[in-house]
Amino acid sequence: MKPIRLMVVDDHPLFRRGLVALLTQDERFVVLHEAADAGEAVRCVAREQPDLILLDNHLPGVRGVDAIAGLKEVAPEVKILMLTVSENEQDLSAALKAGADGYLLKTINAEDLSDSILKVLDGDSVVSPEMTSKLVAAFRGSAASQSVPATFHPGAGEMAVAAGDGLEILSAREREILTLISRGASNKVIARDLDIAETTVKIHVQHILRKLNLSSRVQAAVYAAARGIGWSRSKASAKPGRVVLQNDGGRGPHRPSGRTRVFHRRMFRRRRKADSRSMQFLEKKAWVPN
Repeated sequence: MKPIRLMVVDDHPLFRRGLVALLTQDERFVVLHEAADAGEAVRCVAREQPDLILLDNHLPGVRGVDAIAGLKEVAPEVKILMLTVSENEQDLSAALKAGADGYLLKTINAEDLSDSILKVLDGDSVVSPEMTSKLVAAFRGSAASQSVPATFHPGAGEMAVAAGDGLEILSAREREILTLISRGASNKVIARDLDIAETTVKIHVQHILRKLNLSSRVQAAVYAAARGIGWSRSKASAKPGRVVLQNDGGRGPHRPSGRTRVFHRRMFRRRRKADSRSMQFLEKKAWVPN
C-alpha cells in the first residue's frame, strides 16, 4: 500500500516540526513538504500534488481559509483538513464553504488526527467535537434564510436540510445520544452524562449512522439540527438569531451528570442502611414510641 502523501502548512516552526515528526512515526504517512505561509504552500502543492494538506488558519498575509481556493485551483483533487486553534464559528463556516474537507482543533490527540486523515481521504467530513455545536448553529442560521430543502454532502462544504424525518427508526437511547451529538458532546462526555460505558456509546453511534444512512458525526449533527433536535431558541434571554442550547431529549428540563447520580444513589443506600440499623436497634431494645 502506497503511503499517504501529506503537506503541513503552519507558521509556527516548533509546532510544524513537531507535527511532522509525529506524522512520520506512522508508516501510513509521508510528509512531502512543510510551508509557513499561503504563497509557499501554493507553490509546493502545485509541484508536489499531495493527497492531503493540514492547513492552519492564522497564517501571515493570507489566512488559511482564504488560501483554500488557490490550493484547490493548483491541485483540484487534494483534500484540505484545517488544523487550527481558532474556535470561531465564522472561520469554521468560511472554511467549509470554501471547500475544506474538515476542521480540527490543535487540541486533538495523535490517534484521532490519524483517524481523521483517513476518514477525509475516504470521502468523509470531520469536525472536532468542540466545534460541532458551532457547525450546527451556523447551519441553522443558513437554513433559516433558505426555503428550499437540500442535503448535506460531505466534503462539498454545503450544509442544508435533508427531506424526511426517519427518527422513528431510532430507539429512545439512540435519539438521546443523537441529541447530545448535535450539541458537540464527545463519546466520553456522552458516556459520563448517560452513565454508560464509552464503548456502548460508540456502538450506539454506529447504529445511528447506519439507520439514518449517514457516514459521520458531522452529518448526524447537521441531520439533528435540521429537525430541531437538541436546539431551540431561548424565550427569555436569546437575542435575535442566537441559538441557545436547551436540555431536552425527553429527560426533562435538567438531568444530573453521571457522577451526581452515582453520588445520590450512594447517599440513598447509606440512608436506607442507617434506617435499617436504627429499626434493628429499636426492635432489640423492644422500645415502642409513645
